[in-house]
Amino acid sequence: MNPTDLAIRAKEQAEQAMTLADRALAAAHAVQPLAEAAHPFLLLLTIFLLACFVGYYVVWSVTPALHSPLMAVTNAISSVIVVGAILVTGMAESPVARVFGFLAVILASVNIFGGFIVTRRMLAMFKRKG
Repeated sequence: MNPTDLAIRAKEQAEQAMTLADRALAAAHAVQPLAEAAHPFLLLLTIFLLACFVGYYVVWSVTPALHSPLMAVTNAISSVIVVGAILVTGMAESPVARVFGFLAVILASVNIFGGFIVTRRMLAMFKRKG
């Protein structure tokens, strides 16, 4: 191949690349509003799902001897979550945020009271053995 043929082929390839780049830019502009709206939701959903998986595997790998001390710490963390959820629910402007805040209060409260019940049962069990 001579240099002229190479230059012509390079020019054709460059024009095809520019056409493809223009198409990609047009497609990106068409999807941009959808991507901007979905981004925060997908990010928060991903964090939530990862937290569920990590929490599940952490809780199920705890030995029974450590259960009571961990429940006490969990109750303390859940009490902070309840306070934060009450604040978020009270300051929320969106009805969806209020519903999720209310659900957070309910679920964290169940966790606290369930922890007290389990800890009390375990303490009663240790008293019977000792």
